[in-house]
Amino acid sequence: MKTKFDTEIRVRPSDIDINRHVHQSIYLDYVLFARYDQMRRCYKMSMEEFFKMGYSWATRCAHLEFHKPVLLGETVIVRTWVEEIKQKSVKVCFQILSKETERIAAEGYGVYVLINIKTGKPEAIPEIALKKYSI
Repeated sequence: MKTKFDTEIRVRPSDIDINRHVHQSIYLDYVLFARYDQMRRCYKMSMEEFFKMGYSWATRCAHLEFHKPVLLGETVIVRTWVEEIKQKSVKVCFQILSKETERIAAEGYGVYVLINIKTGKPEAIPEIALKKYSI
């Protein structure tokens, strides 16, 4: 089983849409926030370290399935794990759960490609990152 990490996020008024629940676009913001947090806190290799090495991550695809609405005042748990590592990309799976009920509100995955900042082209993931993210 892959190591899973959790980040808690409190729903803000600005996250809510006209239907009085979290807007669909915000779910991916939650995942992005959680990944930045977990890169630093859990994997011990932050996004800033990738920048210093001349790399960034670009989204190749994002898949998201909704199961139940998330409402104002709720706290969600964003659980992520690295499902697959290829030469130049990683597949990160996620679940967004209600903290109170632990029911899954949404789940999905993203595929992210490592990009050389200078050339804008994909590059092989460095060995140091492979070691830290293969837990």
